[in-house]
Amino acid sequence: MAKLYVVGMGPGSVENMTLKAYNAVKNSDVIVGYTFYIDLLKELTEGKEIISTGMHGEIERCTMAVEKVKQGFNTVIISTGDAGLYGMAGPILEIADGIDVEIIPGVTSSFEAAAELGAPIMHDFCTISLSDLLTSWDTIEKRIRCACEGDFVIALYNPKSKARKDNLRKAMDIISEYKKPDTPVGIVKNAGRQGNEKRITTISDIDYDFVDMRTVLIIGNSSTYIKGEKIITPRGYKI
Repeated sequence: MAKLYVVGMGPGSVENMTLKAYNAVKNSDVIVGYTFYIDLLKELTEGKEIISTGMHGEIERCTMAVEKVKQGFNTVIISTGDAGLYGMAGPILEIADGIDVEIIPGVTSSFEAAAELGAPIMHDFCTISLSDLLTSWDTIEKRIRCACEGDFVIALYNPKSKARKDNLRKAMDIISEYKKPDTPVGIVKNAGRQGNEKRITTISDIDYDFVDMRTVLIIGNSSTYIKGEKIITPRGYKI
């Protein structure tokens, strides 16, 4: 019986995939995904049927993946990071009736970015997407304020796009009401893949022009500090 694998491919390089995710892609008949993600896995796509769509084709991709499984093909639908975090796991489970589905986790961009920055999320943290395509800005703002009130380390996803140039500034204006201007901020572009760049700065000195859609920002809590070229959030151990 054919199976649908919902794979989190990690931040975008084959070397950062889990072994289970790698094997699922390697042993599949069909790979379904956003065109950019398919290109990141091109060394694993030889001899396979490729189904790709552009941005905003998520439900279309899920439907095509389910149909391929019903036709008898072992199929992988890929997401970057973890498939259960802003990925395809949810939509697949909502529409995939009568087929065998396995969710395979992956390394999230926030974890890859954190590793490149040092240890900024050693304590409680949350991830917030600044994309208001599927979530209202009022809800996003409420989540930002709650995270700040709880003194969470905050990882911001989808901070900027051509259509959403000001969402990051609006978010940082809110965060600045709760966190000090010298709170450390790590900014990582293309975490774990080609084109990788990082900057360590503070809330007051963010270079907004550096940030794009493929950037993750990690904003420290009240105890986060910068040591050399690393950001550290103490867990509370006596050092």
